[in-house]
Amino acid sequence: MPKTLVMKFGGTSVGTVSAMCQAVEITVDVHREWERLVVVTSAISGVTDLLIKSATSAMRGDLAPFQQAKTELAERHFSLIDGVVSRPERQEAVRRQIDGLFTEFSNLCHAIHVLGECTPRAMDAVAGLGERLSVPILAAAVESAGLPVQAFESTAFIITDEHFQNALPDMVETTRRAHQILDPILAAGVVPVVTGFIGATPGGLLTTLGRGGSDFTASIMALALQADEVWIWTDVDGVMTADPRLVPQARTLPVLSYREVAEMAHFGAKVLQPRSIYPVIQAGIPVRVCNTFNPAHPGTRLVSENGTNGYGTIKAMAALRGLKLITLGGRGMLGVPGVAGRVFSSTASTGISIPWILQSTSEQSICFAVPKESVDIVLQALHRDLSQEFERQDIDRAEGDEEVDIITLLCPGIRTTPGVAARIFNVLSAASINILAISFGTSDQSINLVFSADDTVAALNALHELTVLEVNHA
Repeated sequence: MPKTLVMKFGGTSVGTVSAMCQAVEITVDVHREWERLVVVTSAISGVTDLLIKSATSAMRGDLAPFQQAKTELAERHFSLIDGVVSRPERQEAVRRQIDGLFTEFSNLCHAIHVLGECTPRAMDAVAGLGERLSVPILAAAVESAGLPVQAFESTAFIITDEHFQNALPDMVETTRRAHQILDPILAAGVVPVVTGFIGATPGGLLTTLGRGGSDFTASIMALALQADEVWIWTDVDGVMTADPRLVPQARTLPVLSYREVAEMAHFGAKVLQPRSIYPVIQAGIPVRVCNTFNPAHPGTRLVSENGTNGYGTIKAMAALRGLKLITLGGRGMLGVPGVAGRVFSSTASTGISIPWILQSTSEQSICFAVPKESVDIVLQALHRDLSQEFERQDIDRAEGDEEVDIITLLCPGIRTTPGVAARIFNVLSAASINILAISFGTSDQSINLVFSADDTVAALNALHELTVLEVNHA
């Protein structure tokens, strides 16, 4: 049976004329080697945020952002059509499709404005327009390069539950429909170009697949079609040892395990959302992360388990930024059951996520991080819900002043490898950088260091020297 490849292009890979032309060239080149090729596309960069902002503002009674967004969206998409679609009659046909989607966008925003509310179902209908706008343009561009293509909205075969904004696929029905619809297309040598991010309920209502939804679409398609590989095209050379915008010396990691990717993503790395690739990793389908603008680079290969490769070495780092620490302390917390539970129940009631927690061994203080813009909301909830403890001075302080960042160092086996922590502390000491707090990841994959936000970039660059030394040594 011919091999099947699923490729996904991210928003920056289709966001400009030059970028989309590069994506088209990659598609044409890859199709020479892969008889069965499925292309999944994201919305062009920035579009989904623009759509969501328009709907949110309309709900609040302000249609001005919608009007501005409609003008910007028209300019960006029509300029793409002019730049990547060669035949005038094909350009005109795609423009008509795009105009129809703009009309749908307008109707949705006006309905949201009149009702004064935006349900999850309505928000999905708005947010999903980005991929629906990009797919006919990319398909026409690939067609202009000489490949037979057919554009598909994935609502035709990705069937989900009704959990709008974070839907999950029904893989049995999705697999049946994907084979029914796409197998004849692929057998004829046609390249399906498919919308990422969206699916549909059994009744046909559009849903979105949540964060990392276009990567998730690629995973779903790969599972349904029993693909041999999945390639994720982005704007960097795979998964890097650090954010290259902060650490110029950052390098590509050739191989990473799923657990390592998940650890990095939780603490700030933005290349992949682990949930989106878990299905294919679990199924043993290889995943590669590649650079659209440097296609010759091998990128990063993602595997289920990495064995002992790099065990005990610092492989990479990620920074979770824009946080503040909230510290609660008091002698009345010592040995009192349920205090920590009440603290975090109170915080949970605000709907704010806590990425990092530390409790002193004496039980006299609890420290946790929250997004800096959420500090006042959390402190108000704590004073409300633990008012008796504050009145009795069981809790005598609740502070949230200093802006901090958390740097996570990826080091498989760090808790069982002597000397790793010592090297970390020596490097920071030599650079005169102070650590505010420390914790180990429960998975034995990482160590988390909390720094003042002013020290983060210096700390990243100092610590990155260790990754270079360790990787070279390995």
